[in-house]
Amino acid sequence: MRRDPFHAIADPTRRAILLLIASQAMTPNALAEHFNTSRQAVSKHIQILAECELVKQKQDGREIYYHLNSQKMKEIDKWIEQFRKMWENKFDGLDKLLTKMQKPKNKS
Repeated sequence: MRRDPFHAIADPTRRAILLLIASQAMTPNALAEHFNTSRQAVSKHIQILAECELVKQKQDGREIYYHLNSQKMKEIDKWIEQFRKMWENKFDGLDKLLTKMQKPKNKS
């Protein structure tokens, strides 16, 4: 079953997992050490991230290492970018309006 990546990243634990593996691949046990939950709970979060293709796994002997799928993250960033630009334009307009309102009025 494929899940929605936006649903996956809505969870704070899964976002934290993504941040942890962004710099280096980690095993489920290494990831679980960063949370106050069971290894099984962390594994469930990893499974959801994997189903969304946000993480990839690599077998190294008996260990499985998870790493960030940067291509999938770029797809999410590209989709979010359209909203980022829209809001930046709105905030720029608001800044201009506030600056204009703060200028002292000339008394004639």
